[in-house]
Amino acid sequence: MKHSGLRKPFVLSALCAAMFFPAASAWAVTDQEILNDVNTTHEIVTNGMGLQGQRYSTLDILNTDNIKDLRPVWAMSFGGEKQRGQQAQPMIKDGVMYVTASYSRVFAVDARTGKELWQYDARLPDDIRPCCDVINRGVALYGDLVIFGTLDAKLVALHKDTGKVVWRKSVADHKAGYSITAAPLVINGKLITGVSGGEFGVVGKIEAYDPKNGELLWSRPTVEGHMGYIYKDGKAVENGISGGEAGKTWPGDLWKTGGAAPWLGGLYDPETNLLLFGTGNPAPWNSHLRPGDNLYSSSRLALNPDDGTIKWHFQTTPHDGWDFDGVNEVVSFNYQEGGKTIQAAATADRNGFFYVLDRTNGKFIRGFPFVDKITWAKGLDKNGRPIFDDSNRPGAPGGETKGTSVFSAPAFLGAKNWMPMAYSQDTGLFYVPSNEWGMDIWNEEIAYKKGAAYLGAGFTIRPLNEDYIGVLRAIDPKTGKEVWRHKNYAPLWGGVMTTKGNLVFTGTPEGFLQAFNAKTGEKVWEFQTGSGVLGSPVTWEMDGEQYVSVLSGWGGAVPLWGGEVAKRVKDFNQGGMLWTFKLPKELVAKR
Repeated sequence: MKHSGLRKPFVLSALCAAMFFPAASAWAVTDQEILNDVNTTHEIVTNGMGLQGQRYSTLDILNTDNIKDLRPVWAMSFGGEKQRGQQAQPMIKDGVMYVTASYSRVFAVDARTGKELWQYDARLPDDIRPCCDVINRGVALYGDLVIFGTLDAKLVALHKDTGKVVWRKSVADHKAGYSITAAPLVINGKLITGVSGGEFGVVGKIEAYDPKNGELLWSRPTVEGHMGYIYKDGKAVENGISGGEAGKTWPGDLWKTGGAAPWLGGLYDPETNLLLFGTGNPAPWNSHLRPGDNLYSSSRLALNPDDGTIKWHFQTTPHDGWDFDGVNEVVSFNYQEGGKTIQAAATADRNGFFYVLDRTNGKFIRGFPFVDKITWAKGLDKNGRPIFDDSNRPGAPGGETKGTSVFSAPAFLGAKNWMPMAYSQDTGLFYVPSNEWGMDIWNEEIAYKKGAAYLGAGFTIRPLNEDYIGVLRAIDPKTGKEVWRHKNYAPLWGGVMTTKGNLVFTGTPEGFLQAFNAKTGEKVWEFQTGSGVLGSPVTWEMDGEQYVSVLSGWGGAVPLWGGEVAKRVKDFNQGGMLWTFKLPKELVAKR
C-alpha cells in the first residue's frame, strides 16, 4: 500500500487519533520499552540502539570467527527516481522494520522477507529549502504510531499497520528555511524534535509535542534572548522559560536570526534525566558581523525533558567563524577513575576536538584532537575553551568584495559530521568516523533575507592527503590515545555500530558495508551494496538468529558542498536500497 501526503482536515485527523490510540494493541511501544531498548536484542525502538546513543549490541552470535560467512538474505529498493542520500537507521518491532528514505518517505517492511508492507510519501511543496540534500534520518515509534519529520518542517504520525496519517503538525515555516531531517525521540510520553535551517538564519529550537495528537507542550529556542514557553491547552503559560538576556553575546539584532539549529536531533540520559542536544552554527558565517560568543550556537545543551529548561551548556566553538557547528551527538557512558564511577558524556566535534564532559553538570573533564591537522586553534584551555589562532580566522571584507582568505583545517564539513560514532562497553573505546580535509575560506558581506541563504562566506574544500580522506578511528576517551585507524579514499559519511562479538560496522561512499575487529582494527568482512553506504547499521535477533541491516544510497552534503573533494566522488552512483544480512542457519547451529 502506498500513501502520499493526503491533506486531512484537522478535525478528521484528531478523530483518527482518538480512534487509533486508545485501542492500543500488543504491538504498542511503551515508555518503558523505549527506556529498556539498550537491553533488548529482539527489537530496536530508539535511534541510537538505546537512548544514550552508544550504538552497542550485546549480541555475539555473529563474531570475528564467523563474520566471513555473513551474507545477504534480502534487499529492498525504495524505487522511483528519488534515489539519493539514504541516511536513516532502521527500527524493528515484532518482525516489521520501519525506515525513512530521501524526500520524506517512510516504509514498513517485513523483516523476514523484505516485502514492502506499506509506503508513505510526504507531499512536499516545490519551495523546500534543505541546505544539505533531501535526506531523512529515521522515525520514532510510540504506541501504535510511526512518527517522523519532513523537509517542509512538519511532524507526521502514521498508523503502524496501514501507513495512513493519524495526525500532522507544522513545526515551523519552511519558507523561512526551516526543515526537519533528524529522527525525533520520545521521552516519558513527550515527542522531542529539533529543527534544521541554520544556513537560512532561522532561530533554532527544541520542542516537545504530545505524541498521541501533536499538541505542543513546550518550546525552547536555542539562541540566547529568545523566550521559551510551556503550553497548556494550546496557550503559552505566563512568564514562560527565561531565554537569557537578548543580545548579551550577540551584537545588535543579530540574535533575531542567529541560527544555532539543533538539526541532528538529540539523545537522552535516564541516569540524569537530561536531554542532550547539540546546536549548529551561528548565522551568518561571517563572524566579524557578530562579535561575541553567540550563545547557544555551536554548543552542547542539557535540557529538562519536562519543560525544556536548559540545565547546563558547553560551547565547543565560541564565536564560530568556520561553520563548525556543535551539533554532533553527545553519548553518555560511565567509566572508573580513582575508585569512582564518572558519569561522562563524549562528543567528537566538527572542529577537530574530542570532548569528555561531566554529564551531570557539563563541566569539562578533558579534550584532545582526534584528527591529524587542526589550524584554527592552538589547543584547549583548562575549561575546554579553544585557544584561537587569530591568523587563521578569515578576514573581514571591509571595503573589499571579500575579506582575506585563509586555509583552515578541518574543513567546515568537519573532522566528524552528522555520522554517529559508537561506544563499546567491552573495549571502552569510541569508534569515530572522521575525515582529513581543509578549506580555503573567506568572508563576504551579507544581509538577512527571509528564506535566502545567509552565509556571508565562500569556500573551497581540499583533501589533506592524496590517498585518503576518511579515517575510522578507535579512541580511548580516558587517555585521548588513538588505538587503531583504518583509512578510506573517499570521505566517511555513514554511522558506526559495535557489538559484543568484537565487531565494528560502518559503510563507505564506495558502496561497502564493512566489519572490523574492535580490538585490533583488522578489516574482517565487507560487502558491496551497489551505492554509497551513509546509513547507520543495526543488528537484532529474530528466531534465534542475528541480523544486520543498513541503508545504501549515495548523496548528502559531500557531493553538494565538497569543492575539490567532490571530484573524488563524482562518479559514485546514487541509490536507494535496504539490505539485510545474517549467517546461514547451519553455521549458527554449530555454535
